[in-house]
Amino acid sequence: MNKKQIMMWALCLSLFLIPLQAASAAAAVPGDGRKTYETTFTGSDSSLTGTSSQQQYFTVMDYWNVQDLQVNLHFQISQITEDQISSVTLSLNGSPFYSFRPSLQNNGEQSVTIPAPKGFLKQGVNTLSIQGYLRTAGENNQVCYVDNTPDNWLHLFNTSSVAVAYTPKALSGGISDFSERFSGMDYVKRGQSLLSVPEHASGSELEAATYALSGFAKANTLAGTTLPLLPYSEEAVKDKELVVLVALADHVPGELKPLLDASVDLNGQALLQLVNKDSQPTLVVTSKDESLLIKAGRLLASRQLVSQISSGKKVIDDATDVSSPAFAISSNVTFTETGDKLTGPNHQEQTYFVTLPSNRSIADSGKISLDFRYAENLDFGRSLVTVSINDTPIGSKRLTKELANGDILNLAIPQSLNISGNFSVTVAFDLEMNNAICTPNTGQMPWAYISKETAMQLNTKDRTDLLFNNYPYPFLRDEIYNHVAVVLPQKMDNYTYQSLANIFNLLGQYAGGNTGDIHYYTDAVSPENLKNNNIIAIGSYKDNKVIRDNNDKLYFRYNKDGDTILSNEKVSIDEQYGAEIGTLQLLDSPYESGRGFMAVTGVSTEDMYLVSKLIASDKDKWKVYGDGVTADKDGNVSAYRFKKIAGADKDSVIGQITERSDVLGFVVAVVLAVTLVIVSLLLLFRKHMKKRGDKRET
Repeated sequence: MNKKQIMMWALCLSLFLIPLQAASAAAAVPGDGRKTYETTFTGSDSSLTGTSSQQQYFTVMDYWNVQDLQVNLHFQISQITEDQISSVTLSLNGSPFYSFRPSLQNNGEQSVTIPAPKGFLKQGVNTLSIQGYLRTAGENNQVCYVDNTPDNWLHLFNTSSVAVAYTPKALSGGISDFSERFSGMDYVKRGQSLLSVPEHASGSELEAATYALSGFAKANTLAGTTLPLLPYSEEAVKDKELVVLVALADHVPGELKPLLDASVDLNGQALLQLVNKDSQPTLVVTSKDESLLIKAGRLLASRQLVSQISSGKKVIDDATDVSSPAFAISSNVTFTETGDKLTGPNHQEQTYFVTLPSNRSIADSGKISLDFRYAENLDFGRSLVTVSINDTPIGSKRLTKELANGDILNLAIPQSLNISGNFSVTVAFDLEMNNAICTPNTGQMPWAYISKETAMQLNTKDRTDLLFNNYPYPFLRDEIYNHVAVVLPQKMDNYTYQSLANIFNLLGQYAGGNTGDIHYYTDAVSPENLKNNNIIAIGSYKDNKVIRDNNDKLYFRYNKDGDTILSNEKVSIDEQYGAEIGTLQLLDSPYESGRGFMAVTGVSTEDMYLVSKLIASDKDKWKVYGDGVTADKDGNVSAYRFKKIAGADKDSVIGQITERSDVLGFVVAVVLAVTLVIVSLLLLFRKHMKKRGDKRET
């Protein structure tokens, strides 16, 4: 081939490659609206053994148009696995879609990326099952195989994930659609949602915004990530995709005012209106009337009501009912409406979740009545059922052939479990087969069935100890804000607003209604206004008078200049270190007995913000207990208990009886019976005395 021919071939090849490069570049062009949300496997690393399986859960939002789906597995298998026999099978919502043989290379550790069919997806929570069929070398020659040997394992690292590529659907214009996205896990994770108030916000603006924040926080399913609350400014909203502004009409920024419906009388009405939906969707909540603005904030706290607003505007007046029903604590809890079937040999579990306010704990005399049946082809010498609460077993029963078609297990709930707030009940069956070594695993036999008659008699009592162990009590009681007074410092910077947001993100997660009370005050508030309130004081010694006035009552006190925190009976604190830590302190209110006082404080607002992150979500709440907590910039957290007697006295006998409907009914019946006997005796005595009188007269 001569030089001229070589040049011609090179030219043709370059002309051929140019379109391919252009196509490749086009696929990666940013700004096409395509996004990816990655859900990492929850919890710690997990393992499969033999033919066991693991389930992982991920969510597909209603406003996603899913483009494709990938499963990223990072795992390691036993180094003696027979790689020509062992396999791993993936299923999506019960439908298998991919199987592969794990490799022994790299000491059995490997990462694989597997495309999954998006046709198997559904809106909401999806289940990815990872089923192992693990065999070790030399077992393939055995006639019968035991699959529970310890060397058959596959270890899943929690760096594994499910990645969903999607494009967001167009915003419909409705407040419900906007609200769902505002708390959506993708927007929250990217930090694209912002709740804002005007600069130098008034107490009513902050109160309304706090109710709204509670509602959005309740809908936020992303553990450990909070929704921000900041003053509205060009800098604050610059990079946000969704904005909520809560402001009195006179404080609405000039660029937003012309976009609002001018026909609404803001003197006697409140307006919720979605503006700029094609550029930066912003929900403006406004009124000239403070009470109506607060009412609009309460509306946003009700997820049920907000989900019903399909239009981009909502007008509220005095006649609008925005209150949500109060939480009702039922003493009879049913687990399943239709019954639950478990299939397959060996260990099978069904878990139920019970909702309880955080200030309520399980009292004595509760019980679980498990109504169930199971297959008759079991090895009844080894098969049993076990019931656990929060993974603590409370009782078991061996299965028998005689009761296979209708068995009952009644268990008392031990008060020693010391459970408060939400908890789980797990029913676990060990369904062992006769001659299981040589029995093929069909996956559908044996079986167990939990009937809809299964129920729990749940007795609860109020926890009134002023300890972080019971937080968010006393600020929430039975899921309602419990006379909360927030005392703010003289100056509010972004750290202060973020601290405030942290506190109400977690309180909002636990709040179940919108009928409680939150009031905001400056540090010049009179003691009279703080009576009958549970107080949250935010700030430092220097910029919050309420903290300064009660410094002598704090567990971690400031020096006389307020520039460091001093040592106490629990811990020695270096002067420099004391100037760099934040503290959470929960003590009896100095303004009224029976109420609580929480100080969220530090020498600097940054220190205060760092410690407020401990009560921002359940992710870090476990670090907070006792009644005094410190945190520093290096992530060191220390918790202490100072109070010897915490909270109210133990419930009286009468108080315990009135909270127990079954005992109360029994006591009433006994009292009525005794009263009837006494009345009958009195009547008989009276009749007898009358007869004796008649005889004397004769």
